[in-house]
Amino acid sequence: MSRILVLLLMISTYALASETGHGETDIVYRTVNFLLFAGVVWYLVGEPAKNYFASRSQAIADELKKVQEKLDESIALKKEALAKISDAEKFAEDLVISSKKENKIINDNIMSQCEIDLEILIKQEVSSKNFAQRNMVQDVVSNILKETLAQSSNDLDKEAMANIILKKVA
Repeated sequence: MSRILVLLLMISTYALASETGHGETDIVYRTVNFLLFAGVVWYLVGEPAKNYFASRSQAIADELKKVQEKLDESIALKKEALAKISDAEKFAEDLVISSKKENKIINDNIMSQCEIDLEILIKQEVSSKNFAQRNMVQDVVSNILKETLAQSSNDLDKEAMANIILKKVA
């Protein structure tokens, strides 16, 4: 039916567009001719043009939606990254605090161990000093005894030797 209507309009356009020869102005005919032509063009091109522009609008809307989704995703990733950064900063602060505490504990342990080692060294030095004094006393007594025994062979009695030893030791 629509094809017949189009064919009828095309024929009427041809008929109305012909010159009448009366010398009248043909503005009315030209206007009707233009309207018929515009109607035919609209009928033939209107639907594909509407479809093209609708599909183009839909494609642009889809692309805009994809871009918006990517933007939302990047915003979410940014928030997640900022949260991770703040967690890392908090962890770093906790690590610094715990490192300082551990450092103090280790330092205190080293200092106490050094004090214990120092006390041991002092005791060893005192013990070594006492041992050296005993050795010196034994050497002195041994030397005096040797001298006394050497002199005792020169007519000294036992009492005189005991007095000499007591004088030397005292």
